[in-house]
Parts: sequence; C-alpha cells; structure tokens
Amino acid sequence: MLQEFNDFSRRPDLLEKFDQVLTYYSASAVFADSQYRTGVMDSGIKPAFRAKTCGQAITVQLSKGDLVDPLKALEMGQKGDIIVVDAGGDPNTSVCGGLMGALAQNRGIRGMVVDGAGRDTDELLDIQWPIWTRAITPRGTHTMFSQRKDELSINVPIACGGVPVNPGDFIIADVMGVTVVPIAKAEEIVELALEQAQREEATREWVQKGKTVEDLLAEFGRI
Repeated sequence: MLQEFNDFSRRPDLLEKFDQVLTYYSASAVFADSQYRTGVMDSGIKPAFRAKTCGQAITVQLSKGDLVDPLKALEMGQKGDIIVVDAGGDPNTSVCGGLMGALAQNRGIRGMVVDGAGRDTDELLDIQWPIWTRAITPRGTHTMFSQRKDELSINVPIACGGVPVNPGDFIIADVMGVTVVPIAKAEEIVELALEQAQREEATREWVQKGKTVEDLLAEFGRI
C-alpha cells in the first residue's frame, strides 16, 4: 500500500549556503565535524562515480523483501531535492537506475542515496546524475514485470545507513560518503560548517607557504 504524507518545507535560502560549503574540500567531513561527528551514514554507502551534491531529503521507505521502484518519489520531487531510500540494505536488488535518474534530473532532483543497490552506472555517469548505494547490481525490482509500485511510504521518518533521516533534512554527499543535517539544526550547522571550511582553506594556504605544525596550531588552534 502506498502511504504518502505531507510535503516538507523547502528552504532555498539555506540550500544556497549548503551549496557554498560544497565548493570547498571534503564537505561531508566538514559537516560531520560541525555536528560532533554525528549524522554520518555507514561507510558502505558510496558514490557510483566521483560526484558531490547536497539537497533536502525526500524520504522513501520500501518493504524489505518486496522492493519496488520508488517512482512516486520522482513525481513528488522538486528542484534541489535528494531522494533518500531505505531499501533494507539489500545488495542484490537495484531500486534506481539510468531511466529513473534521467526522469529525476528533469525535475531538478539532484541525486539519490540508497541503503541498498543501484544499477545502470554507465548511463548515470553519462548524464552526470549521481547515486550513493551499498552495491551495484544488474538485477532490478519486480516492478517492470508485475507493475506493482505501491509497497512504499514517502516522506516518513526512515533510517538510511544507520542514520535517522526525516523529510526535509539536508543531505551532503561526496566521494567520501554521506552526512545528514537535521532541518531543525540546519541554520546553526551550516554557519559552523562554512566557518570551518573557510578556516581550513586558510590553513591550506599556510601549508603551501611552508609553515610548520607549530605555526598552524598557534594561528588556528587545530590542523
């Protein structure tokens, strides 16, 4: 049965600030540091190819053992969103691929994070629409044969990669992995993250000038 809940509040003003942090190195790590190492998904969830993005979460809960294509999430998605799917960690059944990626891209959806598997990575690379998954496999869901698409819930609290994700939470995903920032703390955390990213950039400039560890600790208090 399809369970569909109210949409969340989109914050394009905050998303602009998250995008700014994304221009610096190691954004997922910067946001993890800014919230005391919390919000980091399991290290098994990695990008299918080199990519980075951020956005607000459309959450999808699939039924373990009865995975379907989360096509309804594409219809609900808007510009700046990221689809986050709890697929039960299944490494052998893909719930996202090339055609789904292209449709999502047309709506301005920035990517997908799946506690499970994906496929069609050659096509996704060509269109530059990123996915983060536990595994890549050719095997899809039964949806294309059964036409069943309704065993899912959208915009409900889920867990993905061991981290709670609520609709509208901010997702930061890059080559290292995925970090989640709760929407309730987003204004505070993004300011801390921007400050840290700028401080680290200044530190890199000092390193390039040949400064020592002692110099850096005296100037910045950390490395």
